[in-house]
Amino acid sequence: MLINIRAAYRLIVFLILIFIYLVRGTFLYLTTSNHVRRRHKLVNNANFFARMMASAFNMKVICNNLIPADENSLLVGNHIGFIDIVALQSLRGCAFITSTDMQNAPGLGQICDVAGCTYVNRRNRMHIREELNNIVEVLKEGVRVVLYAESVASNGEQVLPFKKTLLMAAGFADRPIRPFVFNFRKVNGGPVLFKHRDSLCWYGDESFITAIWRSLKLDSVEVEIEFLPLVYTKADDDRNAIAKRLHDMVSESYVPFTAHMNLHHHSSKPSDLVQ
Repeated sequence: MLINIRAAYRLIVFLILIFIYLVRGTFLYLTTSNHVRRRHKLVNNANFFARMMASAFNMKVICNNLIPADENSLLVGNHIGFIDIVALQSLRGCAFITSTDMQNAPGLGQICDVAGCTYVNRRNRMHIREELNNIVEVLKEGVRVVLYAESVASNGEQVLPFKKTLLMAAGFADRPIRPFVFNFRKVNGGPVLFKHRDSLCWYGDESFITAIWRSLKLDSVEVEIEFLPLVYTKADDDRNAIAKRLHDMVSESYVPFTAHMNLHHHSSKPSDLVQ
């Protein structure tokens, strides 16, 4: 009973924060005519509210190798739901690449619009060249861009294969790729167990409301983001080789959900920043 009351309270806080975020984001959108300055303002606004969201929901974010605030790179890492988005955005403001399905989803689409997101059609690749050019332009605007190259959120049991084409945006924009890996480290003050998976990950066809309600029932979550060494590419590089290299780097540091996870203690690395 107390767990449901706490979750309901957090849901109310979440809705209030989202409302204020949307109002402020919409104001910035409508009052900034220059599209480059507008995106920078929207990204900074999203960063501010992500920090508030993490604090309100008792999420501790540990960062290894925090990147410079002015780094203009294409961030590529693993994706297992909405918690990793909040955690990453709370560390450094970024423009996320998301799907047109998300853009068209009531509520979620508006959240993405005022976060400075750019969109790709995951179902129809006919406009992939135009979408690639859009990402190149955002990078050239000086904005950090996040690409979840798995294309969809996984169930946490592995890092899914990386899609290749959009990775080439970094080479075309003459910007580096910054791989990163996201891991859950603690749940409710204790080890992460397999039974926690569906309270932490949002994947498949599950609705956002169902997924976030389960997450809100948790007392606390500790997550870790590790930024890996920069990868420099050129427009004419072998995209298959780039995708494999990045996937190997991320997979090597990822701790997957397994039925026997945490039978042995996994020690955390020293952190540069704890939020």
